[in-house]
Amino acid sequence: MKGYFGEYGGRYVPEMLQGELDALAKAYDQLKSTQKFKDELHKLQTEYNNRPTPLIFAENLTKRVGGAQIYLKNEGLNHTGAHKINHCLGQALVAKHLGKKRIIAETGAGQHGVATATVAAKFGFECTIYMGEIDMQRQRPNVIMMELLGAKVVPVKHGSRTLKDAVSATIRDWLQNSHDTHYIIGSCVGPDPYPRMNRDFQVIIGEEIHKQLGSLPDYVVACVGGGSNAIGAFYTFLDKLSVQLIGVEAGGTGKEFGYHASRFPDAEIGIMEGFKSYFLQDKDGNTAPTSSIAPGLDFIGISPELAELADSGRVQFERVNDNEALSAVELLARSEGIIPALESAHAVFYGAKLAKELPKDKVIVINVSGRGDKDLFALAKHFSRKSFGEFLQAEARGYDE
Repeated sequence: MKGYFGEYGGRYVPEMLQGELDALAKAYDQLKSTQKFKDELHKLQTEYNNRPTPLIFAENLTKRVGGAQIYLKNEGLNHTGAHKINHCLGQALVAKHLGKKRIIAETGAGQHGVATATVAAKFGFECTIYMGEIDMQRQRPNVIMMELLGAKVVPVKHGSRTLKDAVSATIRDWLQNSHDTHYIIGSCVGPDPYPRMNRDFQVIIGEEIHKQLGSLPDYVVACVGGGSNAIGAFYTFLDKLSVQLIGVEAGGTGKEFGYHASRFPDAEIGIMEGFKSYFLQDKDGNTAPTSSIAPGLDFIGISPELAELADSGRVQFERVNDNEALSAVELLARSEGIIPALESAHAVFYGAKLAKELPKDKVIVINVSGRGDKDLFALAKHFSRKSFGEFLQAEARGYDE
């Protein structure tokens, strides 16, 4: 059935949005096959977005951990610093063809918000970004950049004040303003056509990996929040059964509800935020609290396509906790001179751990979905707490003066 991946996906939205989604799906399905649209997107991806991003043999990291050869797909070298710009550019092009004037989005880690604000500025759209109040505090550098790009950043102060509440606030805005507003959903989630549309804009990651490596890897490892960077890295290899695909979720600080954001094996099938998938839920079927040091992984649900791939066993899911992710930031920084986003660090930790267990003729590709600039405050709190605190106090005194 169109819009479904097995039993997952679909379109569960109020009646007033059905027409809007029908128009979006029709426009996208028509545009994606036209040469003009392909040429416009290719020009943006290569001339504006810095693609192809490099695939790097991590020689120092490989020697340090021993075992398999480790390659890094460095999506952090995209314009705006993460893979999110891939689907933002694609959706902005679709919105332009639909004649929309305004763009809205939700963001957790801030990378999707920055990418959305960037394409809004590039295309001349008015832009509003919804962000949980807690995420705004821990991702302040990205808030500043969004505002500098001309976006209005709206703090969401209810619920857990994180990504899932920002999604709810964005949907309410969309319900009221869909006539002139396009909602750029930040992952391969939401009602059809978003999961397949964003997937199509992200598959460039896996296509480049295959071309750059020149052969099939043995493993592809990617972090998984909603799942856009993961399905982007995995999709090209789905029918290549010799390639093992591993999604790494946020283990947070514990295994009980409220202390992590890992959907497997704890999630239940449900319908939320316009689609059917696995969601973290309490015994009453309400959304369960989540926790992760990486805001972009702090999400209750998962891509319906990844849900189906989990059921089939084609994608294996693992979890990495906060402290392990922090250790991976330091490991990659000091071995390869690359500071990954905290989200990506989950994949780096698991990939390095896996490499150590494998023979030297095996090849692992880790998708480094973003760079760590945005995590300045979280990283400083962990690695340079005293000196960074003194710096902030001095800066605050300067503002007071």
